[in-house]
Amino acid sequence: MRLAVNLGYFGMGMDEDNLAVAQAADRLGYAVAWVAEAYGSDAPSVLGWLAGQTEQIGLGAAIMQIPARTPAMTAMTAATIDHLSGGRMHLGLGVSGPQVSEGWHGVKFTAPLARTREYVDIVKMALSRQRVAYAGSHFTLPLPDGPGKSLKLTLPARADLPVYLAAVGPKNLELAGEIADGLLAIFFSPTHSGPILDSVRVGRERAGRGDAGDPMAGFDVVATVPVMVTDDVEAGLAAISPYSALYVGGMGSKQQNFYNQLAIRMGFAEEAAVVQELYLAGRHRDAAAAVPRDFIDGTSLVGPPSRLAPRLEAYRAAGVTTLAVSPFSPDRAGRLQTLEVMADLLRASESV
Repeated sequence: MRLAVNLGYFGMGMDEDNLAVAQAADRLGYAVAWVAEAYGSDAPSVLGWLAGQTEQIGLGAAIMQIPARTPAMTAMTAATIDHLSGGRMHLGLGVSGPQVSEGWHGVKFTAPLARTREYVDIVKMALSRQRVAYAGSHFTLPLPDGPGKSLKLTLPARADLPVYLAAVGPKNLELAGEIADGLLAIFFSPTHSGPILDSVRVGRERAGRGDAGDPMAGFDVVATVPVMVTDDVEAGLAAISPYSALYVGGMGSKQQNFYNQLAIRMGFAEEAAVVQELYLAGRHRDAAAAVPRDFIDGTSLVGPPSRLAPRLEAYRAAGVTTLAVSPFSPDRAGRLQTLEVMADLLRASESV
């Protein structure tokens, strides 16, 4: 298992801190710096900014939203960042949710699985520098009966540039295993990881990927995990609770919230309903207080190093190949310390 760092969103007053964290992760040997986008900062601009101020660390989009760009534009952007950074780009893709897709990008949130499949087909075709010609249900290139012609990417590109899918539901997890090189997982609990990886494995087997005896071989399971190094475990869990409440309670509508559904599958059905009801009513603090501590503790790493060490090992044992540290601390010094502690713990576990 290797370490990555999740830098989240930019433009919220922490950009200099985020740069310092990315540079520290680079020095400490972290594999990838992952950057998010929703309807504020976009991932490619931030990755380009980081590319010029880091040396070796991978540059990950977590994610570039499928409804925000044509597949050809995504391939161009990924290839450009990869070219300028010396081959460090990791392309994470996801359909986002209906509120963002339809409300922000003006793209209907219909047939997300089929749309994702076609989108990834075209991105990979473009990155392999084939002439792009595609006749799908959602994408057609070139458009018929017009002046358009089949084109190929003029920029040198890695045909094997890694493509990741952000997936939560079982069918999307199967799709990730079938067509992607890795999974971007959130609220990943080692205790409840079996069904998640079983779904991925189904997709890998269906596509004949991996090794004969191990369909998961070569597949990167990336789990983004909030990490807080503290002697006060309860205070640490409370500090992470607003983040959990945002996703379980407010990320999506009452009828369609993938993270709420994930919490239900993990056995927190009644609690997830309460958190969502409170959050959608605007009672965000109450929603945070209602998030079960077992849910937060099971999907985070909180406590002193002695408590974190066996929990880190549990992620490895569960099949996580990249643990993306999301450092929770009120200041830069604490975030940098978190990176160092996690690097030390991983080295110690590998030497045993």
